[in-house]
This record gives sequence, C-alpha cells and structure tokens, in this order.
Amino acid sequence: MANNWNDAEIAAIVADYFTMLKKALEGQKYNKSEHRRALRTRLNKRTDAAVERKHQNISAVLLQLGAPYIAGYKPLGNYQKSLAAGVTDYLVQHADFHRLFAAHSLLVPPEPEVQDFLDAWCTSPERKPYQPVANEQRAHYGFKALDYLAGEARNQLLGEAGEKFVLNFERARLIRAGKEALADRIEQVSVTVGPSAGFDIKSYDEDGSDRFIEAKTTKYGKYTPFYVTPHELQFSANNAERYCLYRLYQFGESTRLFGLQGRIENSCNLAPSEYKARLA
Repeated sequence: MANNWNDAEIAAIVADYFTMLKKALEGQKYNKSEHRRALRTRLNKRTDAAVERKHQNISAVLLQLGAPYIAGYKPLGNYQKSLAAGVTDYLVQHADFHRLFAAHSLLVPPEPEVQDFLDAWCTSPERKPYQPVANEQRAHYGFKALDYLAGEARNQLLGEAGEKFVLNFERARLIRAGKEALADRIEQVSVTVGPSAGFDIKSYDEDGSDRFIEAKTTKYGKYTPFYVTPHELQFSANNAERYCLYRLYQFGESTRLFGLQGRIENSCNLAPSEYKARLA
C-alpha cells in the first residue's frame, strides 16, 4: 500500500471532513467513529490511525487558510501538497461554506450555563515551531487566503462575552481561596479605562498582588490563532511578572480556557499580520 493518498482517496476524505464540519458549525450531532468506518470502505485499506492523521492534516490546512476546523481533530502539519490542493479545490467548488464561515464568524453563543467556572480551566497546549505557508503557495491552491478567523477575532460582542466569563472565573477562583475581599475588587478595565490600558481585567493573586489579564475568545478549537496588538505585546513585556493571557476556546456549550503567563512572545509564535504604509 502506497504511503501517499491518491486523488480519489483525498476527494473522499475531504468531502467527509467538510460534512462533519458543517454539522459542527450548525450545532448538529454527528459520530466521528461512524464517519470513519463508512469512509474506510472507500479507501485503499487505510487504518483508523491513518484516517485520523489525515483528518488532522485537513485541520492544519484550514488553519493555514484562515478557516475554522473541527475541534476534535488536532491540527497536524507535514501534509501532502495534493491534500492542500484538495481542500482548497473543495472550497472553490462549494461557495456555501464561505457563506457558512462568514455567518458563523459573527455568531455569539448564548451565555454559557456553568455549574462551576473553575471546571473550565485546563493546561495550555505545548508550543510548537510555526511553519507558515507562503501567499504564492496559497494562490496556487486557488486563492490567497481566507479571513474568517480574523473576522471572528474582531467580533466585539464575542470578546465581551469572553471577558464576562473570565470575570466570573476570577471571582470564583478567589472566593474558593477564601479571598472574598479581593474578589470584590476585580475590575474590567476594558470598560473603565478602555484599550489604552493594554489589558482587559485587573484581578489579584491570593497574596493580594495584581494580576493583569488579557482575554482572547474563540468559538473554535484550542489551536485557533488569535490576534494581539503592539500595545498588548508591549504591556505584556513591561508587566511580565503580573501578566496572564487567558485563552477561551470552544466558547458556548463547552467553554474551556487556559492561561499563558508572562511575555506573550515567550509563549506564542508571533507572525506580523498588519503593516502601516505611508508615502511620506
């Protein structure tokens, strides 16, 4: 059995992935195991593990293109060029997904119903080297890039909902530690001060020292990239000992969050996404 997947196999698994992705974005239930079993009958004796890896490869392609991916398939790089071409060809041929991505980027889920906010906390993912895909390569696959993840990141209502969740999380954390007085002093500086503050929420460690929190929220998976401003980067560098970025993901029915402490550049791979152009 050849290692590389042929065109027919790629077409089959890409179509199956997008079927599941559509259901996920529309809030419909689906069974990944059932999809995998049905898909394997159309493949060249591929194992469950091989199918799983290829689904993860598709997630990585979508992230590179700026589109959401299935949260249950952790992005995995080093994929075939023919797979990337298969994904972009599918998107070129199915304009309904562009409409779905655009509409979903504007969606703000209802306020999560949470029994214990502290249960949402999880460990941060391991940082891995970033492997950018050149614009020329994207263009070869059918278009330069998508902008749906950036559109979601600009969704102010989603950001405000995420900040509210973090406020409740911080209050619960301090109250559980027996620090009710500190919990009462938590401040949403994004409202009281504004963007010039360089962070969103002023909270406290259990010893009473300041904790400066930046909240970044997505409805999508843990590995969805987020956007930071130069001012936020500088503030994290100037206040590294007290700074923590809270990343909320799968926001809505299954909200989770993790923290990245200290300078943002020490915990994240940074890529320039905006430039100031001038003629004089």
